[in-house]
Amino acid sequence: MSKVFRTVDVKKNIALVAHDNKKSELLAWVKANKEILSQHNLFATGTTGLIIQNETGLDITSFKSGPLGGDQQLGATIVNFGLDILIFFWDPLESQPHDPDVKALLRIATLYNIPSATNKSTADFIISSSYMNTCYDLALYDHAEYNNRKIDIKKE
Repeated sequence: MSKVFRTVDVKKNIALVAHDNKKSELLAWVKANKEILSQHNLFATGTTGLIIQNETGLDITSFKSGPLGGDQQLGATIVNFGLDILIFFWDPLESQPHDPDVKALLRIATLYNIPSATNKSTADFIISSSYMNTCYDLALYDHAEYNNRKIDIKKE
């Protein structure tokens, strides 16, 4: 499969998401990295976005809460090249009613080669990367081949 590239601007579009048991941890991480994050466009699912905005004063574009479709909204934004980084502190020990949506979001982020952090350590690596303050050519698989594949329809 061939690759295409899209340029990620210096000012990144960053999604911030956390399951209920991880919201405090994400909030602490955001507060610790507020200066860097304030230089970028921030997006979040509903409750997480409201908490971050109220506690830090950062400007957040909020989607619906995850169980109400927010994870799917973020996935659609990735597909339309509107997000550059996904920071998602998810709880691996707690089953969620919207687990299929969470899995779909992580799959789409991987498919579109979006840098993704699912824990604080990985988020620290991403936020401290030299790519945070420069443009970056993100490699994507060209899905034209997949979209144009021949499908044999069996006639009954």
